[in-house]
Amino acid sequence: MADPAGPDPTEPIVRPAPHRWLWYAFGGSLPKRHRGWVLYDTTTGTWWLRHLARTVVQLAVPILLIMTLLPASWGLRAACAGGGLALALFYSLAYMPESVENRVVKVGYPAGTATVHRERAGHLREQRESERRRAAAAARRAARYRDRHGR
Repeated sequence: MADPAGPDPTEPIVRPAPHRWLWYAFGGSLPKRHRGWVLYDTTTGTWWLRHLARTVVQLAVPILLIMTLLPASWGLRAACAGGGLALALFYSLAYMPESVENRVVKVGYPAGTATVHRERAGHLREQRESERRRAAAAARRAARYRDRHGR
C-alpha cells in the first residue's frame, strides 16, 4: 500500500534543482514534473520543518540587508534583525497550513489536498501505534499467565 502522506503512486517524485528550489522557497511555482515532489514536500512527516526552512531562506535577504546597510551599532542591527526574524517566524507559523496549501494548489492539486494527506497519514500512524500497544499488552498478559500457571 502506498504511503498516504506522499504523492500519488503514479506520480514520480522529482526533486527540483537548487536554483528551482530557491525560486520555490521564495514563493515561485515549479514545473509540472515536480508536482509529486511538492505534494511530498508539503505532506511528509517533516513538512513543518521544511516550511520553516523555506521561511528562513526568505528572511535571509532582509536580515543580510539590515546587518550590512543599517547605519547603527552592531548590537542594534542584531536586535532589529532578531526582532524581525522572531516576528516573521511567528506569522509564518500562524499561517503555515494555508501557505502550504497554496503551494500545493499552485502545482494543480485541489485545495485541501495536503491537509487530507497529512490527516490520513496521522490516522494510519495512530492505527499502527494502537496495534503495537495491543500486541505488547497481549504479550504481557500471556507472560503473566505463563508465570502464574507454570506453562
